Amino acid sequence: MQSLSIRQLSKFFGDAAILRDITLALHSGERIGLVGANGVGKTTLLRILASELTADGGTVTLADGLRLGYLPQHIAPQAGRTLGDLIDASAAWVRGLEADMRALESSFAALGGDGLAAALARYGDLQEAFERADGYALDSRIDAALTGLGVAHIAHAQPFDTLSGGEKTRASLALLLIQSPDVLLLDEPTNHLDAGMLDWLEGTLKAYRGAALMASHDRAFLNAVATGIFEIDEHTRSGRLYRDRYDGYAAAKQAERRKWEEDFIRQGEEIKALKFEIAVTARRNDRFREVTDNDKFVKNIKRDTHAATASKRIRSAEEKLARIEADPIPRPPVPLRFAAQFGAHALDSRIPLQLERVSKAYDGVTVLHELSLTVHNGARILVTGDNGAGKSTLLRLMAGLIQPDTGYVALNPGVIPGYLDQEAELLWLGGTVFEAFRRDLPQDDQALKSLIISMGLMRYESLDTPARGMSLGQRRKVQLARLIASGANLLILDEPTNYLSFDVVESFENALASFEGAVIAASHDRRFIERFGGQRIHLGSAHALPA
Repeated sequence: MQSLSIRQLSKFFGDAAILRDITLALHSGERIGLVGANGVGKTTLLRILASELTADGGTVTLADGLRLGYLPQHIAPQAGRTLGDLIDASAAWVRGLEADMRALESSFAALGGDGLAAALARYGDLQEAFERADGYALDSRIDAALTGLGVAHIAHAQPFDTLSGGEKTRASLALLLIQSPDVLLLDEPTNHLDAGMLDWLEGTLKAYRGAALMASHDRAFLNAVATGIFEIDEHTRSGRLYRDRYDGYAAAKQAERRKWEEDFIRQGEEIKALKFEIAVTARRNDRFREVTDNDKFVKNIKRDTHAATASKRIRSAEEKLARIEADPIPRPPVPLRFAAQFGAHALDSRIPLQLERVSKAYDGVTVLHELSLTVHNGARILVTGDNGAGKSTLLRLMAGLIQPDTGYVALNPGVIPGYLDQEAELLWLGGTVFEAFRRDLPQDDQALKSLIISMGLMRYESLDTPARGMSLGQRRKVQLARLIASGANLLILDEPTNYLSFDVVESFENALASFEGAVIAASHDRRFIERFGGQRIHLGSAHALPA
């Protein structure tokens, strides 16, 4: 059954198109992953569907009698309301159905004829809605949702607004699932979930009988749960549905990329052939050999016929060339690749970086305590731990941005470190996009422009726009371009896949796999962790422990 229909939906902010002609039909049992680069309009689309924003064009239709539930990324305050109040409110609709059913049941004995028939029809409608909402299991569903999402320990009398950010998100997701709406709109539902909570959520959504549209950057989640992937293109702002889970979507994107490359090569060959035909035909026409027949009339006819034929061939070739050049297939971006520079000093030691009994505290709170670590050349080290465990602090120490309170960090003199901070706070934004990219890099401007454009990380027309106007996804791509241009032979990466579209993430991971230097990364991305491999360092309770 079709639950939600979106037809030719568009949204503009000023003159900029955020969404253009989005069309999608959601059916019961479908779970569609909503993907695209950061800032591409995923949240805007969900807010329009949830009636928080108005579209500038197109239609959104929810099937009669169906209910829609929305989980935003940023949870609204609930002034004066406790967790228990919100649980009761989430269960109210289902409990109301049950109360109406009981009231009708008690009235059957006093009814007859048309009145009884009407009451039975009404009862059937209520019972269908109650069963669709899994009302008979409501109490167990409440307990399961609170427990599965890690908020069962919170007292129901606690004011909701006093919860932590992660608790608010998890509790809001539990409250939404308690409601059992027919259509779920989820904006980054895996934020703030640990491994056990993720397993529970994935199992719950796979058993969900309604329709779901889920914006997510979590590739492992989409591969486990999604029945299709709807991608919003970063440049056209239009959408396309891939009817497969993430692995199938990724394979389809790879096939599209190969076809793009083949079509571009074929176009180049066709352009070359057309130009050759134009030049050769014109040259042969200039060298028309006179016939030996002395009849001037015959000679003129043959000359004119030859000229007309040559002119027609030239004109046809020129028209084909003009059509191609008016709408050419753009050059596919080259794969990302880190070209590390290894100087003489880097090669006379196998230890680019060493930490010895390093400790660090902030405001009297110890974050790292006597941590020792040796990073060998070519090492792959993954840093894990809960939020606040000190992962970013450790990476900043390694990058030389802060100093330890005790102990020391020794960097080999031949090492060129490349550091990617989590929120792009170190990226200079005082000028244009290109100035932010080229700041302190040694290459000339033309080489740097060719680099960032050829990799598809930025378009030429974007380079002269103000850097402060970049989305987080665009800032992350500029950071990647700077890392590649720097020639770094030691990479220190803090949540490197954040804010990136999946095609860039996949290319980035392939580049890391072929990188010859050492890589130290902190990440919550399960797919990245799986592909990264290597040694694991787990931070917890102010100590570094092997994972």
